[in-house]
Amino acid sequence: MRASIMRDKSEDMVLCSFVADSLALGVHWIYDTTRLAAEYGRIEDLLSPKKSPYHANREKGGFTHYGDQTLVLLESVSACNGFDLLDFSRRWQELFKDYNGYMDEATKGTIGNFAKGRGPEHSGSPSNDLAGAARISPLFLCCRDNLDQLITAARSQTAMTHSDPLTVDSAEFFARVAWKTLRGIAPSVAAVEVVEERFSDSPIAEWTERGLASKSEKSVSAIVRFGQSCHTPEAFPGVVHLIAKYEYELAEALVQAVMAGGDNAARGMMVATVLGAHLGREQLPVRWVEGLKKATEIKHFMDKIG
Repeated sequence: MRASIMRDKSEDMVLCSFVADSLALGVHWIYDTTRLAAEYGRIEDLLSPKKSPYHANREKGGFTHYGDQTLVLLESVSACNGFDLLDFSRRWQELFKDYNGYMDEATKGTIGNFAKGRGPEHSGSPSNDLAGAARISPLFLCCRDNLDQLITAARSQTAMTHSDPLTVDSAEFFARVAWKTLRGIAPSVAAVEVVEERFSDSPIAEWTERGLASKSEKSVSAIVRFGQSCHTPEAFPGVVHLIAKYEYELAEALVQAVMAGGDNAARGMMVATVLGAHLGREQLPVRWVEGLKKATEIKHFMDKIG
């Protein structure tokens, strides 16, 4: 694949990831899928989160705290023209000094560890929320040609806030899947290959198998069965399910990620990172992309990266 195409696809991954977070914003952490569907219908547009107990001070087209942190990672990669853990950690801490959004336990724990004088290699909370791994898309703008650098960066940025070993491993897993996908391998095939190459003796192998085996099921019921929560053991199979079931339908994958409720933001971001590498932004409705409040800022940061 030509370098210019690889670059464009890497930008698509980032943009798709932000769109996924924003699409989930208005209904983030609603676990009752019957209620979600009854009150909101099928989510096909960015929504205002004015009724959200977590993000009511945000606006349509904004981000959850996951998207905000991913934007900080993108800003850091742009400023350093590469991944620098220390720079990312400084910008991350600055984000939360006077933060006007929701702060989860992983964030609070990490802030506490920084306050104790720990460096970014040892600051991570014990959280096993997949959200820490779901930030990885900006790393492809600087590390897409060097797999070792990509994996080191994916693991490091995750562990800075989420030190649970399997969550850090999950960041590596999806980074490897997306890396292969960028090179023309179908995501579901890439997932099997990555398990065989790196994770055959890990719970990740079982999670991947469960996700792939559920491909024929309805997405909402499959994800409810796996678990809708933030926690990696529940969230991981649902991500794999969506990637496999909607391998050629990016927009539908993100709609179904949202409609399955729970932590639909992290779920959607990870799905978007992989399927964005496969299908590109062209599969997204233009109104989703143009509706992002930070679209200009995102483009500015991406354009600065060599």
